[in-house]
Amino acid sequence: MQVGAVSKLVGVSVRTLHHYDEIALVVPSGRTPKGYRTYSSADVERLHQVLTYRELGFPLDAIAALLDDPTVDAMAHLRRQRDLLNERIDHLHAMAAAVDKMMEAKKMGMQLTPEEQREIFGDNWVGEEYAEEAEQRWGETDEWKQSQQRTASFTKDDWKAVKEETDLLETDLAAAMQRGVSPESTEAGELAERHRASIERYYDCGYEMQVNLAEMYIADERFAKHYNDIADGLAQYLRDVIVANAARQG
Repeated sequence: MQVGAVSKLVGVSVRTLHHYDEIALVVPSGRTPKGYRTYSSADVERLHQVLTYRELGFPLDAIAALLDDPTVDAMAHLRRQRDLLNERIDHLHAMAAAVDKMMEAKKMGMQLTPEEQREIFGDNWVGEEYAEEAEQRWGETDEWKQSQQRTASFTKDDWKAVKEETDLLETDLAAAMQRGVSPESTEAGELAERHRASIERYYDCGYEMQVNLAEMYIADERFAKHYNDIADGLAQYLRDVIVANAARQG
């Protein structure tokens, strides 16, 4: 097999093959009648071993020493390369996992690990999945950009405080509904304002925006389930409270 064919087979340049020949790392064992280099199957096998060691970061002189060691047979080289490649694969998997976690944190605007997110928000936390959908739907909006900026510096303690305030608001909403507090009442209006303030942690939220969110709470089954799991009918009640308060504001 001539140089050009070997170059295409293994994916390295002809110049590289010539260099390996010049330094006696991989020397073609044959020549054509016109003097062109030709590689035997054994030559190509050695070339593959060289390229594998290069991929693993070995310098050329170290590769030559390894391959020319008379005490090491071909199977020993293959076993060594397999073990080294498996170590590299494990390392790359770990790096990929770390990058995934950083991407999740960026999407959520959180400086938290997934374990910390679940510690704070509970085992049913689906923030990672929702964040991807939210970015697709609203990633170009000013509100999304504000949210990313405002939450970028949030610490674990900040998110714990957010969770505690949210839980308290939802508890108070459920209690008001169960006591029969009218959505048009002053008490309900105060709850609506607390809800709007909770949204403004992330982005500017006027009454029109808040009403849009309220409509989503009953239209999106995930939000509806969240509120209705707290108290049956709470999603609709929260929507009515927000709409009534917005109407009072004109």
